[in-house]
Amino acid sequence: MILSDERILEEMKKGTIKIAPYERESLGSNSYDVHLGKWLATYVDEILDAKKHNTIRYFEIPEEGFVLLPNHFYLGATDEYTETHAHVPFLEGKSSTGRLGIDIHATAGKGDVGFCGNWTLEISCKQPVRIYKGMPIGQLIYFPVDGDVQVKYNSKANAKYSGQPNKPIESMMWKNKF
Repeated sequence: MILSDERILEEMKKGTIKIAPYERESLGSNSYDVHLGKWLATYVDEILDAKKHNTIRYFEIPEEGFVLLPNHFYLGATDEYTETHAHVPFLEGKSSTGRLGIDIHATAGKGDVGFCGNWTLEISCKQPVRIYKGMPIGQLIYFPVDGDVQVKYNSKANAKYSGQPNKPIESMMWKNKF
């Protein structure tokens, strides 16, 4: 089951879901629209290595927007900081974003109970498209959890993405043992 708008508001009052900034007009019947923050990033190296710390360079989206190019990979972040303490959050693209040929995540659309931070977006596009900071970029939906959670994400010692800032975060795959 997905939480309805009424249930999302109830959970926000209880403090189990936090969204900041929060705007009532961004709350849909069963989702919350999130917006593109002002920072994008690209990897410094053309060839990435899963065992290495691949560094990124940041740049701010100018007022006139920024043109995403096909065959390029960008990291972005939501403007919204979120906390989810009793539900599983899913970040999905908006249909309007998809109809512009923009994908906002390569694989990582699911959060964990206890995730606290801004969401890093894994952005690619099908054809050149101009984007703007503050534009609606995706939507969060919330699923209830069946059973107790022993260790929430923000309490895990090895949580690589806990407390993400309002800037995109590069892959932390290099911290895994393999």
